[in-house]
Amino acid sequence: MMEQPETPAPAPPLRAGSRCRPSCPPAPRRGRGSAVPGLVAVAAATGVAYGVHALLPSVNPSTAAVVIGAVAVNLGLHRPVLHEGTHVASHRLLRLAVVLLGLQLGLGQLIDLGPRGALVVVATVTITLAGTQLLGRALGVSPARALLVATGFSICGASAVAAMGEVAGGDEDDTAVAVALVTLCGSLAIVLLPLLRQPLGLDPAAFGSWVGASVHDVGQTVATADRVPGALTTAVVVKLSRVLLLAPVVAGAAIVLRRRSPAAPTGRRPPLVPLFVAGFLAAVAVSSSGLLPEPALHAAKTAQEVLLAAALVGLGTGIHLRMLRRTGGRALVLGLLSWILVASVAYAGVRLTGV
Repeated sequence: MMEQPETPAPAPPLRAGSRCRPSCPPAPRRGRGSAVPGLVAVAAATGVAYGVHALLPSVNPSTAAVVIGAVAVNLGLHRPVLHEGTHVASHRLLRLAVVLLGLQLGLGQLIDLGPRGALVVVATVTITLAGTQLLGRALGVSPARALLVATGFSICGASAVAAMGEVAGGDEDDTAVAVALVTLCGSLAIVLLPLLRQPLGLDPAAFGSWVGASVHDVGQTVATADRVPGALTTAVVVKLSRVLLLAPVVAGAAIVLRRRSPAAPTGRRPPLVPLFVAGFLAAVAVSSSGLLPEPALHAAKTAQEVLLAAALVGLGTGIHLRMLRRTGGRALVLGLLSWILVASVAYAGVRLTGV
């Protein structure tokens, strides 16, 4: 007999005009300083994440940050006094990290990639994005959660989840689950993909292309490709070309969702392009112009990585094991299937085009 679909426990209603549950902290008020304790805790946890990376270079700071946040909340260390600060980190700092990510990109990278490389990138993103949502529908995962998982796996991990979260219509549980899945699978990629290089018959350059086209987060891509000498440069070029698709994918999803649901329950329409995604595009334009000197770009890259790690500490505090047990089983299967899908499509593209 076929297993009957799980009936998830009814979720608390969303607070009016917000993607948060009623238990989420209200938006911080200026002058109150209520976010300070949580932000101090986030800063300390971010420092610990970088300390873990220094001791264990194979552990990406972003991965360590998510784990630290999740461990803290499940051990009861995420006290109410910290909620404001972790909420600010997981929202505002993450959006700022997405904007700064644009300074690492340039339109010239598409020229370096060439038409065959661009074809592999576009095909991988398109097939993974559509295929993951179809798999989510088959597994009974909510459309919002499936879209967030699809975006994270097809483009650039947590940054893509944050960008799509503005238009997907999900709640903070959906975001936390999607981030947890891309972090888990991206971390496994650092270990597994280099072991598969020789069995799959990939030389270093082809391996770099495969990694750049299939691994989720930029940091995870660097960590994976760096394990094979000669693969890193190609992997970074392909990966950052993939990230350039973030804004058009978010805008396309917003157009589709606006047509399906002209007005949200609150009376508001989903934004066509969230403000911080527009900031991301502006940063790409600035980077492409060559106006910023190399030291400024390097400083922005460092700031982006630190802000992303801090934001992932905040997002990690939303990963409750009870919530994952209740609603995450099907999402976990979806994440694993999406990971296999993106890796398979990217591998096929690299082999067929010889990128």
